[in-house]
Amino acid sequence: MPEQTFVATQRSFDDLGAALHEVTFVVIDLETTGGSAADCAITEVGAVKLRGGECLGTYQTLVDPGCAIPPEITVITGITQAMVMRAPRMEAVMPSLLEFIGDAVIVGHNIRFDLGFLNAALTRQDRPRLPHRSIDTLALARRLLRDEVPNCRLGTLADRLRLSHTPSHRALDDALATGDLLHFLLERAGTLGVTGLDDLVALPKIAGSAQIRKLPLTDGLPRRPGVYLFRDGRGEVLYVGKATDLRSRVRSYFSTDERRKVGQLLRETQRIDHHVCRNGLEAAVLEIRLIHRHLPRFNRQGTRSAKYPYVKLSLGERFPRLSVARVVNDDGALYLGPVSSARRAKRAIEAIESAVPVRRCTLRSTATIDRPMCAAGQLGVAACPCSGAISEPDYRRVVDDLADTLTTDPGRLLAPLEDRLASLAEAERYEEAADVRDRADALSALLRRVRRFDLLRRAGRMRLRIGEAWAELDHGLLVACGADGETGSLWSDDPAIGAPVPPPSPSGHDALPVPSRDEADELLTIAGWLDRNAARVRLESLSGMLLEPLPRIPSFAPQGKSPARRTTARTGVVAGPVRTRGRIRMPR
Repeated sequence: MPEQTFVATQRSFDDLGAALHEVTFVVIDLETTGGSAADCAITEVGAVKLRGGECLGTYQTLVDPGCAIPPEITVITGITQAMVMRAPRMEAVMPSLLEFIGDAVIVGHNIRFDLGFLNAALTRQDRPRLPHRSIDTLALARRLLRDEVPNCRLGTLADRLRLSHTPSHRALDDALATGDLLHFLLERAGTLGVTGLDDLVALPKIAGSAQIRKLPLTDGLPRRPGVYLFRDGRGEVLYVGKATDLRSRVRSYFSTDERRKVGQLLRETQRIDHHVCRNGLEAAVLEIRLIHRHLPRFNRQGTRSAKYPYVKLSLGERFPRLSVARVVNDDGALYLGPVSSARRAKRAIEAIESAVPVRRCTLRSTATIDRPMCAAGQLGVAACPCSGAISEPDYRRVVDDLADTLTTDPGRLLAPLEDRLASLAEAERYEEAADVRDRADALSALLRRVRRFDLLRRAGRMRLRIGEAWAELDHGLLVACGADGETGSLWSDDPAIGAPVPPPSPSGHDALPVPSRDEADELLTIAGWLDRNAARVRLESLSGMLLEPLPRIPSFAPQGKSPARRTTARTGVVAGPVRTRGRIRMPR
């Protein structure tokens, strides 16, 4: 009989979500000379193949273990040394057993024991380990029947559940009894909405959830990409999420997850709505727009966009300065952002002020007489007008050079910070170096974010193809998506998500130099998705420019645990997409 080679591969969602009545199971039971796969051997193999509630065949053979069978094992199993003397060795049994198993799902009562012996035998024969999915009826019984039986031993379950076959510590009898138990457990699991193989695999964990009674809320969820919404009894949205497999992702919340917020979320949930999407891009954008609309209290990302600040360089006054701004006005100032927090914005400003002698004092008047000199002016670290040391034309040249550096060549601004960082690290002044690093990291992260915003917005109208689906972006925002043969739409009539979900009110790439707060979240979402899926996204049309001509911005993010490594700067990559052979690549 030809030998079979099995290669472990990652199964698709279709494989995992296969309906249980279509899945082929092979129930296996082994008798051995002891409990250790490393030191003991197999004496008997029994297996039964099942599908759709029917028995498709059985497999049984004694095996010569190549060693003496302990008397206590003979007492338990009834297998004697004389019975196995003329039996085949496991090397001869394995090919026919593998053929019988095929690509079925392996089932056993305490399946880890049986798989341990089978994989040890395969290893000794220089064969690969079994890559098959496995189901443990012991784990299922503990979750589904533990309140109904004194213990979950196979003999106890066969007696209490009155199974058709009785286990006898012989391989085939035990395999047949385990098959009966599997069918009983599948019927019981069906009351919890278990219809697919992935549901069955996850059931031992899911059944332990305190909110298991709410699991039927997931019954109508498909195994497709999309967005899901947890709602309370009043219909208010508690949480919005996205998934590549809606059913699997939502049911995972019912696993034995001890996180406090997950338990609280499930306790308040009374309804779970969903919207099927064509691909991950559509799901990611719909998720962030729904978060902006409902501001669910169990979401963190996107719910604080109204508080995002900007870094402002006030070019409209005589002696411009840097500040944290909450509102973008058409006042001629240079705005950078939005930034995730005021703390990050202040750190970025501190980084700029440590590299450029821009004004730090906040006096409204720029008169240089009858005014006390600010601390920065007294220390000589800033060209503040209160010091009287710089004229307005000279200061304007400093500010113009800073504005040009921020928008075209930020490397000139970050280079002094990098030099300062390296000198402090070399002098082993690690606390000061860490402070400089944090400031430089906040500034470089802000500049890379601005670069990504501008890149997508300059692209104008852009059409992308993702497999059989397509998407259209307008200045970086998703405005239409569809599949081949569709005109394209964006979530207009689905009662699960309520009223239509339009893109954020665009600030207009030419009207204002920075995106709105909601716009920024969507731009980052789309840019991140393009980063992760660059290899399978194809650019079909473009009205603007999608190339990044500016020098790359270094990153100062911590890279290690040692002080020296934490203070070492790392050069990053251009934060913008690059066109390569018709594909979109979003460098990090």
